[in-house]
Amino acid sequence: MGRAFEKRKSTIFARMDRVGKQFAKIGKDIAIAVKAGGPSPDANPALRRALQNARAVNMPKEKVENAIKKASGQGAASYDIVIYEGYAPHGIALLVEAATDNVTRTVANVRHAFKHHGGNMGTTGSVAFMFQHQGVFRLAPEGLDRDDLELYLIDHGLVSLEDGESDKGDKLLVARCAFADFGAMQAALEQRGLHAISTAFEYVAENLTELPDDKADEVMELIASLEGDDDVQNVYSNLA
Repeated sequence: MGRAFEKRKSTIFARMDRVGKQFAKIGKDIAIAVKAGGPSPDANPALRRALQNARAVNMPKEKVENAIKKASGQGAASYDIVIYEGYAPHGIALLVEAATDNVTRTVANVRHAFKHHGGNMGTTGSVAFMFQHQGVFRLAPEGLDRDDLELYLIDHGLVSLEDGESDKGDKLLVARCAFADFGAMQAALEQRGLHAISTAFEYVAENLTELPDDKADEVMELIASLEGDDDVQNVYSNLA
């Protein structure tokens, strides 16, 4: 009974940490969008995307409104988007995307994580060429003819249409396009009356590397350490 309770408590705390991280990430996305384009979603596409993603993770309305209000005020934090590159153990390439108000702090933390977990931080361009910058749209599959949708979106920049899952295990269709085609893809979906559950820009490895479980675990330990940093928004790898 005691072990079962502790396991359940650990699972609940892990979920709370994940949700908290999601909210913090979206809060920064909102702040960056408001700083760049103002507090009106109608006139700010980046803010519309951030609000859409907030709804996707059930971020409370008051938290969203507070984030917009805070970002609109004087003295609001200003975040820089920074990409760090490097190698995890066993030659796995990593891209680390951070949103920070203190680059000196962030680069020190990222460098420490690489070193502590047997990786090597690289210079700009050292691994970025292994990844494609893509726009990603996650759609609810109910009522969609997948083949028809795929044929339609190919003319608007579709790179791939894949099956996916939400954090809750719900089935999704994941549509990917080149970064430059994001606007065209979004417009094409809206013309069909389709509204994505969430949208994002992601770095996708062109080729994946497989590792045995014990070596893959070493890579995942580094990724988990990086993702645990408050300044880190996303970590991308070419680990299969």
